[in-house]
Amino acid sequence: MENYHELIPGKVYIGGENALLEALQEQEISDVFDLRDNGTEAEGFPAKVTRHHFPIVEDESGQENSVQAAIQAVTAAVNNGKTVYFHCAGGRNRTGTVATGVLLELGLASTVEEAEALAKVKRPDINIKQEMREVLQGFYPVK
Repeated sequence: MENYHELIPGKVYIGGENALLEALQEQEISDVFDLRDNGTEAEGFPAKVTRHHFPIVEDESGQENSVQAAIQAVTAAVNNGKTVYFHCAGGRNRTGTVATGVLLELGLASTVEEAEALAKVKRPDINIKQEMREVLQGFYPVK
């Protein structure tokens, strides 16, 4: 499990595109959320796994709706008892952004900074770009 990480034990796995098939072989994953803007299904993708495409475009403004849609979809799947894996290309920026939002939505952190730090403990290569951090801070302002 070096290429992907367990964000929430037994429920949420995160990583890059390159670790997807490994995660699907090793874990009981029911739903995969692809955050890449040009996501295509990996060869050998199991038919029993539901694939969702929630594209977030990197280095482009106006991604608030895309980020929010991905966070809400992953949170809803977890709340409905699904075991999920979500990924972008490298598993750093977009994956880190959604991981931070999901931790906040599930009440496992109370600020963007706390959630991002928790996500980085689970997956050290997370590196959220400033524009995505600002999107998250807009959704989850410090009270």
